[in-house]
Amino acid sequence: MKRIGIYAKKNHPDAAKLAQETSIWLQERQVEVFVEESLAAATGICPGYHAKKIPALVDMIIVLGGDGTLISVSRKVRDHGTPILGVNLGNLGFLTEITRKEFFPVLEDVLRGNFTTSSRMMLDVYVTRGDSNVGRFHVLNDIVINKGALARIIDMEAMVNDDYLTTFKADGLIISTPTGSTAYNLAAGGPIVYPGSHSLIITPICPHMLSNRPIIISADAVVRIILKFQDEDVVLTADGQVGMPLLAGDVVEIRKSLSRTVLIKSPSRDYFQILRTKLRWGER
Repeated sequence: MKRIGIYAKKNHPDAAKLAQETSIWLQERQVEVFVEESLAAATGICPGYHAKKIPALVDMIIVLGGDGTLISVSRKVRDHGTPILGVNLGNLGFLTEITRKEFFPVLEDVLRGNFTTSSRMMLDVYVTRGDSNVGRFHVLNDIVINKGALARIIDMEAMVNDDYLTTFKADGLIISTPTGSTAYNLAAGGPIVYPGSHSLIITPICPHMLSNRPIIISADAVVRIILKFQDEDVVLTADGQVGMPLLAGDVVEIRKSLSRTVLIKSPSRDYFQILRTKLRWGER
């Protein structure tokens, strides 16, 4: 690892300081450091680069923040497969597995090539309106179709490949990757799915029919959601961070992406240990 990029959570009181310490630590080991322009301005690390250009220039990326910061960076990295080392500056994350205390010892091992990775599936999401493609999103966790505060129940016709699944009558719908199964999907009553599983999860949000339950399908399937509502306030949100309003008749197509997010795994804990810690399994 001779060229490393650093992204940090904006406005976090410790992120800029740790980015500066990390930059100095890496440069002392003859590693070239690349940071985005705003971080360069905040820390004095020069020069700064446009955030989207960094993944193509480096061998690895360090993310200082939390899961949300890492998810945002994953969209920038998606075409390059650059491995990401996620460092959580708060509580342990599902994706940012490395704590601040263990960060530099782990980084020392990574520079020696002593690490393993986890490859995570991503989704490509397209919104079609009539004959036009009006939206495209790249997703690590999930896409959510959700009603506004005053909207009524939404009718959403769901197709899996060319087969009709059902018409969900619900407050919304979540289509999740295994990585995202522990996010909104879990809160909506969906299953936890191991990140290496080759699957998609479709979970209705507060369905009108109690028999509408979450369903797990093959990751190779193409899911199409056709919006059947009239005069409702409905939005699509990708990874809880970006999105767009939807209109009646819009078609949302979700398919497995050719891109993957590659995460450097913690050497001190596995996925199930993270689950037990985050979800407090075994506590009384």
